[in-house]
Amino acid sequence: MRILLWHVHGSWTHSFVQGGHDYLIPGPPDGIGLAGRPWRADEVCLSEVDADVMVAQHPDQVVSGLPVIYLEHNTPSAPGQRHPMADWDGTLVHVTHFNDLMWDCGTTRTVVIEHGVVDPGPLYTGELPRAAAVINDPVRRGRVVGTDLLPRFEPIDVFGMKTEAIGGLGDHDLPTLHRELARRRVYVHPARWTSLGLSLIEAMHLGMPVVALACTEAVRAVPPEAGAVSTDVTELVRAAEELIADPALAREKGKRAREFALARYGLDSFLRGWDGLLTEVTA
Repeated sequence: MRILLWHVHGSWTHSFVQGGHDYLIPGPPDGIGLAGRPWRADEVCLSEVDADVMVAQHPDQVVSGLPVIYLEHNTPSAPGQRHPMADWDGTLVHVTHFNDLMWDCGTTRTVVIEHGVVDPGPLYTGELPRAAAVINDPVRRGRVVGTDLLPRFEPIDVFGMKTEAIGGLGDHDLPTLHRELARRRVYVHPARWTSLGLSLIEAMHLGMPVVALACTEAVRAVPPEAGAVSTDVTELVRAAEELIADPALAREKGKRAREFALARYGLDSFLRGWDGLLTEVTA
């Protein structure tokens, strides 16, 4: 089928367009188009698009005339926050069970289709006795993504947009990012309040052991055998230090992380979930 969607969350879209459909992505002035991404998708003019269904990611994108699925990527600012599509007669998709639990969607039907990522392969070498993290815009987002906690995990290399402002290594294309992450011995996920970061799942796919704050969906996404999950930062720092000091332990926990990520966040399961819902909505 022909699916209209906007380029909002690049990593999520990278997985979504791996399916067997035709993907139509509005370019300027209605969207940012492909923005240089090598996706199997067509950049289109919104006023001329011919689609079977729309995946909207902002209330302004919901237009009449097409079946609509609303996709919510984010966690609410508080458990009582009312979703802008509350009491709507369509279907709203959450990317995590935590988000589904926390958003007040009223009578709107909600479905959870968990993340799936394109497997980068078991690239982990852990050759550098350092930690790694991926955070976009760490200065503006601050405590929400745990920027203040990063110095406690030194030595750590931070990747992502605008990380140069905190001495980080900046933005990278996905293949380069994966190669560089895989050279570090442990992945750190310091976010206090965020929807599940795809970089965490990608790190697990690479075969990296992970340490993560036990916040939002991380408690479901990271099993104990893959590293450490806790709200005690001292405990996480100690776990990261142990993994950096013991390459064999890091490799074993990274192997378990990869096995878990492939089973829960594999691309095939993700695409099957979406295919089922798309078929239902357009029937």
